[in-house]
Amino acid sequence: MKRVLIITYYWPPSGGGGVQRWLKFVKYLRSFDWEPVIYTPLNPEIPETDMSLLAEIPENLEILKHKIWEPYRLYKYFTGKSPDDKIQTAFLSEKKKPNLSEKISVWIRGNFFIPDARKFWIKPSVRFLTKWLEHNHVDAIISTGPPHSMHLIAMKLRDELRIPWLADFRDPWTNIDFYSELKLSHKADNLQHKLEKEVLLKADAVTVVSRGMLLEFEQIIERPIKVITNGFDEDDMKNTEGIIPDKKFSIAHIGSLVKTRNPVVLWEVLSRLIVEKPGFSDVLEIKLVGKIDFEVRTSLEKLGLINYVREIEYLPHNEVIKEQLRSRVLLLLINNTPNATLILTGKVFEYLQSKRPILCIGPMDGDAVQLIQETNSGLCSSFTDAISLKNNILKLFAMYKETTLEMDSIKTEQYSRRNLSRKLAGELNRIVNLSEFGQQNS
Repeated sequence: MKRVLIITYYWPPSGGGGVQRWLKFVKYLRSFDWEPVIYTPLNPEIPETDMSLLAEIPENLEILKHKIWEPYRLYKYFTGKSPDDKIQTAFLSEKKKPNLSEKISVWIRGNFFIPDARKFWIKPSVRFLTKWLEHNHVDAIISTGPPHSMHLIAMKLRDELRIPWLADFRDPWTNIDFYSELKLSHKADNLQHKLEKEVLLKADAVTVVSRGMLLEFEQIIERPIKVITNGFDEDDMKNTEGIIPDKKFSIAHIGSLVKTRNPVVLWEVLSRLIVEKPGFSDVLEIKLVGKIDFEVRTSLEKLGLINYVREIEYLPHNEVIKEQLRSRVLLLLINNTPNATLILTGKVFEYLQSKRPILCIGPMDGDAVQLIQETNSGLCSSFTDAISLKNNILKLFAMYKETTLEMDSIKTEQYSRRNLSRKLAGELNRIVNLSEFGQQNS
């Protein structure tokens, strides 16, 4: 067994999409002769807690934890939030539009906390891990971001100890969908780009979750980059027999619904169908599972849809799987932002596993639409094509009245977490072999 140190901010009992990717890799890496060791904060600021994920952690896994200081307590005090309030990602605001103090806080975060608010964990982590590595051997290091401070920890260890390093990007860095909202000065923007390029240059391997991200990074630096997407875990389907689909024509969105995902075109189409299509209003249910931005709720109220909405608070991951199986249609909303074509969210792969039809709204030349079309797993429309979207909903409604709305998806095996872990292990083997070859010839 070779050993790999994985530096990750998100780890159970943290909930949400950020934790899933590396929890699942860790679950299967031993099958491919790699023993993982986790390094994660002792006291992180996490958006949600999901105790069910603790059961996914492999037995006897070594987990290193070190205290982190983050400025969020000061942020909460400055903006009038309670110390117990959760900090939501991607600028999601549930109850109101951001006030002046929140806008000032965003400017401070963008221009003084570079690359992110976890920057104060970099130096303590390097000291802690350097000392730990003096007495504990690892063959490789992995960092996963965001937050991209994790990459800077790994880069300093790579510089000092010459241990092969793989940098994994779950999201873009300077092209992430909310980057423009950080209100960066020219100097801060330049520093973010400089750090991004340095990580891409120095890492022995770089992995990304979509082909669009690969093409984006190749414009920054010419080097091999490996696409290892997110996926689904077949074990998640255990104990799901006998789940009864919703009686209503439920269109379900799973996960945070931020303002850049607010599908106004969908709300407009549904409001028209309620009037035009006989029987549609009797069975329609808009099921929103997770946090909802203030602007989304405002749009639903404006178009008279709020009475058709069933809101479900954040669910543990095992319950999310069951909710997907109950739903008739699974809604995939791509952020309507300049980087929309490269967005390939983790939830789409679990949607695949459910066999429920996916209704996707996003760029027709984007990675998400390509995946859905290649796997025959749903219907897609662009951000502004109300005619196509209306036709797609009518097709799904007709299927709902005739069947249980199941899809005969194809080519999905490649997205199982086990197969993806095999690809990751292959990339780790490659950089370790290259490192050993270099040492022998030095």
